[in-house]
Amino acid sequence: MALADIAMLLVVVVVWGLNFAAIKVGVAGMPPLLLGALRFALAAFPAVLFFRRPAVPLRWFLLYGMTISVGQFAFLFSAIYVGMPSGLASLVLQSQAFFTMLFAALWLQERWQLHQLAGLVLAACGLALIGSAHGVQMPLAGFALTVAAASMWAAGNIVTRALGRFGPMDQQAFVVWACLVPPLPFLALSYAIEGPQAMEAALLNFHWPSLAALAYLAWAATLFGYGVWTRMLARYPANRVAPFSLLVPLVGLSSGWLVFGEAMQAVHFAGGALLMAGLLLNVLGAPLFARKRPSDLPG
Repeated sequence: MALADIAMLLVVVVVWGLNFAAIKVGVAGMPPLLLGALRFALAAFPAVLFFRRPAVPLRWFLLYGMTISVGQFAFLFSAIYVGMPSGLASLVLQSQAFFTMLFAALWLQERWQLHQLAGLVLAACGLALIGSAHGVQMPLAGFALTVAAASMWAAGNIVTRALGRFGPMDQQAFVVWACLVPPLPFLALSYAIEGPQAMEAALLNFHWPSLAALAYLAWAATLFGYGVWTRMLARYPANRVAPFSLLVPLVGLSSGWLVFGEAMQAVHFAGGALLMAGLLLNVLGAPLFARKRPSDLPG
């Protein structure tokens, strides 16, 4: 991987790490599904006027928009709304890297190596530890919704990898045009689940913290973050790009502690350590296993 691409992925790590604090501010001022609708509407307009639509069939915009956008953020925003700490959400969500490995093996026939399988086992143990400590500080519903969000992000990663069949394209343009998909499904979900009265009250009492959160979510996290992320997934195998996202909790946990005073229990630290160890083993563990068995495991 080129050094410049590694640097860009690290910038995305910082942007996405602060994203969780922005979400917590956003859902404090409006219902989570309505927040999702406004986020992607703001990301799409007026940006869509400045990008030519990529030559990709409509179904791929729909698949990307309904997985990585609607699916992921409907679950994630709802998780933080029901009490999932923003820092812990940033940690648990990064299990998407290992969901991506699973889905890539199933649907793209990408092959695992022994060190990746070992990293997956460590990460699963870490998630189990974190989930076992549910309670007032971390409701079980919030944890489950965050894991669901991670699986939807991973599904979107697979859609992104599959876009390579259409040849070179402007990935930023694809992200912008895909932002046209989520607003209507989010609005329909908000109307059905949150209700028109809650939607009206949130819009009539719209304050500047909500606007600032929306601007960050739409322009920094969505247009910049996913523009870079999509470009990297189109350029490199999913199992090389996805592990970078596991660095996001370093920023997310720090911002949750500094901004909101969120504290973690010892079991959260232990689970987080296992999750991060899974990342390190996935990225750096190949030499440890090459001596024992250099061949790949079938996906």
